[in-house]
Amino acid sequence: MKRREFLRISAGLTGTTLACLLLPSTEVGAAEAVPGGAWSVAARLHLLPDGSALVRVEKSEMGQGVTTALPMLIAEELELPWNAVRVELAPADHAFRDARGNQSTGYSSSVSSSFIPLRTLGAAARQMLEAAAATQWGLAPDQVGARSGRVIDLAHPDRSLSYAELLDAARRIAPPASPRLKQPADYTVIGRPISRSDTPGKVDGSTRFGIDIAWPGLRIAMIERAPHPAAVLLGCDEAAALAVPGVERVLQLPRGIALVGRDTWSVRRGRAALAARWTVLTDDSGDTPRHRARLDAALGQPGRRARDDGDIDLLRREPPGGSRWIERRYDAPVLAHAAMEPLAVTLSLEASRCEVWVGTQAPSRVQDRLAEACGLPASSVHVHTLPIGGAFGRRGEVDYVLEALEVVRAAGVPVKLVWSREDDFRHDFFRPASAHRLAACIGVDGQLLGLEHRMAAPSIARRRSPELLARGHDFLITQGSSDHHYAIASSRVDYHEIDLGVPVGFWRSVGHSYNGWVIESFIDEIAAETRRDPLELRLHLLQHDGRMQAVLRLAAARYGWEKPLPRGVGRGIACLESYGTRVAQVVEVDTRGGSITVRRIVCAVDCGTVVNPNIVEQQVQGSIVFGLTAALQGRIEFVGGVASAGNFHQYPVARMGEVPPIEVHLVPSMEPPSGCGEPATPVIAPALCNAIRAATGLPRYSLPLLES
Repeated sequence: MKRREFLRISAGLTGTTLACLLLPSTEVGAAEAVPGGAWSVAARLHLLPDGSALVRVEKSEMGQGVTTALPMLIAEELELPWNAVRVELAPADHAFRDARGNQSTGYSSSVSSSFIPLRTLGAAARQMLEAAAATQWGLAPDQVGARSGRVIDLAHPDRSLSYAELLDAARRIAPPASPRLKQPADYTVIGRPISRSDTPGKVDGSTRFGIDIAWPGLRIAMIERAPHPAAVLLGCDEAAALAVPGVERVLQLPRGIALVGRDTWSVRRGRAALAARWTVLTDDSGDTPRHRARLDAALGQPGRRARDDGDIDLLRREPPGGSRWIERRYDAPVLAHAAMEPLAVTLSLEASRCEVWVGTQAPSRVQDRLAEACGLPASSVHVHTLPIGGAFGRRGEVDYVLEALEVVRAAGVPVKLVWSREDDFRHDFFRPASAHRLAACIGVDGQLLGLEHRMAAPSIARRRSPELLARGHDFLITQGSSDHHYAIASSRVDYHEIDLGVPVGFWRSVGHSYNGWVIESFIDEIAAETRRDPLELRLHLLQHDGRMQAVLRLAAARYGWEKPLPRGVGRGIACLESYGTRVAQVVEVDTRGGSITVRRIVCAVDCGTVVNPNIVEQQVQGSIVFGLTAALQGRIEFVGGVASAGNFHQYPVARMGEVPPIEVHLVPSMEPPSGCGEPATPVIAPALCNAIRAATGLPRYSLPLLES
């Protein structure tokens, strides 16, 4: 369902639909978490006897601030002070699943998909509290109003009742058929820079991540995995591993060899002593140069159409007099997720119950896959969702959870399975490599008459979400290009799906991450060919998109686009819409001395209604640093099908001293909110490359920049 369709449908909730939303907690499986005397308005909202509210957030908290932004939506309509809101992460439960049966976090959709439903929930509870007070006072509902956790007699403001005093009466009120939502002018919470609720626990160390789970007697496990899916174990030294103090078991599993022991350090030393020997591929079919050759070869033939406006074939056969075609090739590498917290999962299994503690983007997928593997009903699989120390798409997978189940079955005791940093890098589901051929037809007057983009890349959807292919083409491969906003009479996008034997998965901004780079870099190539200012050319091609023009103008103005720069210093600009959000960035680089120094980044964002400006700014800055790291240094090489990088010394990330000042400017908007976690990532690479071109006159056609 598209975002706007979802908002339209949810805005018209019927009384029956809302009544289902407001089922008693005993019917949604949430009663055990609610103190006595509380009103369980819904699985997500419980009003407590002390006048506070417990909000259970079903989205995964992985640094993007959902445990603050989503409760703000309820607090706004509930008329509850922020300091009276308590927050916890929801477990996996059918009560927290969406209409498609998913409880998951991705597509930068947490706030946009929750904006109307959570406000509606808060408004419904508020109106039921108001109705309870009005009944007690013998007044009409419109004679009372809620303020700061109390219901007030509007004619006699000195008469009021606290929410705590109204809980018993309010729970008996029928839910309103169409709860009244506030107008933006009346917001008191939405739009405020409220401090994040998860910050104190991260500062004082009380927040428990997956890697922190521990209790007396819990065993620790690590797995020596085959370096390649086709590898075969030649031998290992189990005796040497068992001789390491603290190592208790060595277990042969389908996925490798598990070592189980009393602590992480002992098990890690035992794994090293195991000295496992594997057969690996002897030819070079799994090497990066062969991968690149296969991708490049595909560009020589037409692929599957993803967009076909106008008539590119006619422009090719009969180009207008004086027009010319230009063509460029681009290559983007495989990238790792490289999260700070390595994967870890704790699992306990009994005959009729499975319990798991895990940081996951997909609690429902974990629950369903474990239920299937254990032969248990989903209700008997209890998933404790934990905060995540970085995900970027990797923790939407369940491979590491199923590994933990294998270890527990073999060991017969609860186990915390820990991945090392090297495991995290070498057994990732990577951002796919891709190759691109772009061509443009330029008229005698310098106008852009046609744009053609052909790409080749592995498919994420084919393995992970094949239902997405029912849309007619693999939009995860082409997004950022097949949906570009430029007004060009003839525009064609086609693609080749190439399986390179590399496990691929969702990576922050997915297909936008490489298509945004090539499209926006190519626009600067066209600007150079036509001797037009890159900003002016974009504004001209986006005359029908006022919102994109606005972010371009704002970024350029805040940077000072017209200011003179010394030789060797350049500025570049780029823009892209993804996940409903429009982003423009200006980057300034200094190439004097033969190195690339990024001096300044200015970013303008239109993400619709801003729920919490601090969180949006943090997300944009984090997205930019993530994309900047990839553009400058990100690359995974394969030798014999095995990833070469094993740690950050082989896959560097940007250090604090390497990150320039990043200014974030938000465009005021009354539109519904859109995504903020990913849209800035695909814009930084082209803006950076365009700045380098402006400084040196040399375009860049491959990434990463510090190795190309």
